[in-house]
Amino acid sequence: MTDRAQIGEHLKFFGELGIGGISKDKDWRHRQAALGIRHSAPGVEAERPETEPSGIDRVPSAECRVPDPASELSALRTHIGPCTRCKLHALGRKQVVFGVGNPRAELMFVGEAPGADEDAQGEPFVGRAGQLLTKIIEAIHVTRDGVEVPLKREDVYIANVLKCRPPGNRAPEPDEVATCEPFLFRQIDTIRPRVIVALGSHAAHALLKTDAPISRLRGHVHEFRGGIKLIPTFHPAYLLRSPDRKRDVWEDMKKVRALLDEPA
Repeated sequence: MTDRAQIGEHLKFFGELGIGGISKDKDWRHRQAALGIRHSAPGVEAERPETEPSGIDRVPSAECRVPDPASELSALRTHIGPCTRCKLHALGRKQVVFGVGNPRAELMFVGEAPGADEDAQGEPFVGRAGQLLTKIIEAIHVTRDGVEVPLKREDVYIANVLKCRPPGNRAPEPDEVATCEPFLFRQIDTIRPRVIVALGSHAAHALLKTDAPISRLRGHVHEFRGGIKLIPTFHPAYLLRSPDRKRDVWEDMKKVRALLDEPA
């Protein structure tokens, strides 16, 4: 692909996010300015789930990484099995939707639950909202060896709080979250990403243990689980209904980029 064609494709991605061209905003170029907000929202504190799968007895530090995360994730998927631990297995779900992506990802996205497309294909975020998420990921450019490069979907890891589709795509219920979220925490502790983006209120509430509205949680960088940076933002499905909020998500992705550009 020519340079001109590549630029055209990038502008197309930005257009999907409601961004009219290339910004000259100095905050985009200077990571400290991009992160120049308080790093937690008032009254919000990340907590661990009360129950976790066997093998989790502490929150690892940011420097602690599993030697072979791919094998660990595979073992966790085997442990979950076809899963009959909560009522969702009897409410029409087709299969468990575990997660997908780079097991050594620096960036992880967490949604709330699979939808119909995800339930059919067994992979998170493959429907319309997933297509928008892919464009959001590809609009994030990180600096590697002095060169700005766009992220690809396969560079990150994507998962949900619930591994099974709720009937009619309804919101997750507390007992379902309590049963399933320990597996998400196991995924997080295995991958040890530098940054997690919580997509929507249900994901943010599950991770941060708060009922604060997503409109108040987003715009802040939260300390999470042994040094991970957590950034809540609006869910792509919400953006499809409210495209005027794409600018807010773009501002959040600027913070993601700034964090990823900091020395590891």
